[in-house]
Amino acid sequence: MTERSAAERSVYSPYHPRWYRPRMSTYWWLKRWAYVLFILRELSSVFVAWFVVYLLLLVRAVSQGEGSYQEFLDWSSGAGVLVLNVVSFAFVVLHAVTWFKAAPQAMVVRIGGQRVAPALVAAAHYAAWAAASALLTWVVLGG
Repeated sequence: MTERSAAERSVYSPYHPRWYRPRMSTYWWLKRWAYVLFILRELSSVFVAWFVVYLLLLVRAVSQGEGSYQEFLDWSSGAGVLVLNVVSFAFVVLHAVTWFKAAPQAMVVRIGGQRVAPALVAAAHYAAWAAASALLTWVVLGG
């Protein structure tokens, strides 16, 4: 008996069983809130990237002098950029909250051989976020 190639084995014959492949809608992820949240979290990375680009543009404008900085502020006050930044802020908050919610499952902390409760791990992340936000607010407001 001769060995058949993969191409010869995959040729369809009248008695060859067909694989069952159910049709999936393009919008399958709209059926459950958990799937929608997953897709939104993945989409949020685009808005996080926009915030990074926006910050780099701001730093560049500041480094080039007062005229360039004023041009940047004028551009930033446009309706399109303002709406984009508000939407981006909402997505960045969603990204952070879902990340902190996943942290206790992704990061097992042990102290003295005992596992730290997942709620404490999440609380520590939120506390660090609040502290960083308070420090940043203090710096921005000239405290």
